[in-house]
Amino acid sequence: MNASDLRLPSRAWKVKLVGEGADDAGGVFDDTITEMCQELETGVVDLLIPSPNSTAEVGYNRDRFLFNPSACLDEHMLQFKFLGILMGVAIRTKKPLDLHLAPLVWKQLCCIPLLLEDLEEVDLLYVQTLKSILHIEDSGITEENFHEMIPLDSFVGQSADGKMVPIIPGGNSIPLTFSNRKEYVERAIEYRLHEIDRQGMSWIVPVPLLSLLTAKQLEQMVCGMPEICCDVLKKVVRYREVDEQHSLVQWFWQTLEEFSNEERVLFMRFVSGRSRLPANTADISQRFQIMKPYDSLPTSQTCFFQLRLPPYSSQAVMAERLRYAINNCRSIDMDNYMLSRN
Repeated sequence: MNASDLRLPSRAWKVKLVGEGADDAGGVFDDTITEMCQELETGVVDLLIPSPNSTAEVGYNRDRFLFNPSACLDEHMLQFKFLGILMGVAIRTKKPLDLHLAPLVWKQLCCIPLLLEDLEEVDLLYVQTLKSILHIEDSGITEENFHEMIPLDSFVGQSADGKMVPIIPGGNSIPLTFSNRKEYVERAIEYRLHEIDRQGMSWIVPVPLLSLLTAKQLEQMVCGMPEICCDVLKKVVRYREVDEQHSLVQWFWQTLEEFSNEERVLFMRFVSGRSRLPANTADISQRFQIMKPYDSLPTSQTCFFQLRLPPYSSQAVMAERLRYAINNCRSIDMDNYMLSRN
């Protein structure tokens, strides 16, 4: 597809789900984007890797991901290009992606030079190792016993994915010594700060515009807010066949507020196909609709951000049925049934 065809304000393409009766008026597109984000972070495709801090269970950003430095084949470059398309589409449609990229990644996308502190925030142990090599004389290590204490014997270092790689061309054949350890540390840091420079992604949003943003601003534009806030939903809600003072509505908001954020994310996925809200409430293009049907379980129409809330006998029953629905009813397969019913 041409880039211009993807610069649309609501959705970039239409989705047909094989074997499911879903007519994509927006909700199916949203749901498949959410599926793509889950695949990116669960290893179905190998573009992203957990931060080294996550693997080692130390430091910050244990729940964040980096670009995979080993994903450097032509096929991977096309996939990174598509990830850039997803980010651009998220910005233009104001429908955030559920991605958890490390701050270091967002800084690179904004063309902000990286510092040692940025590396330390995702790989604490490696930075500590490099610092100990640099100041190894503080531990009483001399040129004579250097190789007895340091297991490295050449200019190789650890990549973000844990592999040992040459940190400069021909590094395997360049000896690491007590006297050149400062150069080694400088080269190792330089390598790690630039090892994912090849993974280019811009296509829908021009790179020069990204340099006008902070890393946090870009992350919010692409990924919205990680917390689903009930107050935000209340600002965009519209009631149909039921009013705000009805006990059903009161029970619903009380139930949603008692949900954990993980459950509210599942709820958002259930009613809209998305699991994130934009950082700016004004960017929510659809009103959240609550209406009263006469079925036993809650149902939703993701394309219309609509929840059908049956007349339950108590809040406890409502909470139980709502939890069942958001955890077990993810397929978008009601459209054909609703069309025939209507």
